[in-house]
Amino acid sequence: MAAIVGRSRPLVGITASIHGSRIAAMANRLALWRAGASSVRITAESPFPIDRLDALVVGGGDDIDASLYGESARPHIRIDPERDRLEMLALDCAAKIGLPVLGICRGSQMINVHRGGSLHVDIHEVYEEAPHMRTVLPRKRIRIEPDSRLYRILGIAECRVNALHHQSVDRVGEGLRVVARERAGVVQGIEAPNEPFMIGVQWHPEYLVADSRQQALFRRLVATAAGTAPLDDFMEIPSRRSVRASG
Repeated sequence: MAAIVGRSRPLVGITASIHGSRIAAMANRLALWRAGASSVRITAESPFPIDRLDALVVGGGDDIDASLYGESARPHIRIDPERDRLEMLALDCAAKIGLPVLGICRGSQMINVHRGGSLHVDIHEVYEEAPHMRTVLPRKRIRIEPDSRLYRILGIAECRVNALHHQSVDRVGEGLRVVARERAGVVQGIEAPNEPFMIGVQWHPEYLVADSRQQALFRRLVATAAGTAPLDDFMEIPSRRSVRASG
């Protein structure tokens, strides 16, 4: 419980597939380093004790096994059941000890599934007007709810984001709310309003390295882990450093 004591930077775990993109891994690690944190990549082959972390990033990657939310798997979709199990257990532990969590793309979907929600297996079967778009560039316009934590972090009601997904949140999980959508209605952001930091975004902020607003997601995650984040109007959040030190 006192693992953070003596560390100059909070330690953030980043979940990934064993065959995950090196570019994505480097982008996440760079974003966290710039935000003031050290990071460790966590995979099914290279696990790490979640209770030794100060925050968790559930990263992007392969689709989630549809059986976890009561749907039938599609034969052409690549899944990673070992990673699914790893992340479900990591989120169990994070919830138990109060870790700040940021979900990115697949990671946002995993947060929703972990909370009992479901996904659209293919958004284009449901949202016919949604553009068929796959790009790391910020080309998709989204709208953010002004009474959300995501709005306060980004400081903007509308922005453009990238798009590397074909699935999205359907039924919202327990304790979560939808806080961002694109014009066609596809969910782009979720959060747990009564928790210190539990946010999922459908886009990849780690690739938007020149966008200070997007990088603010990583800065606020790290500040929450360090106990230096500003209080918002939801709750007074105790420092995890002080909690661990007292433990």
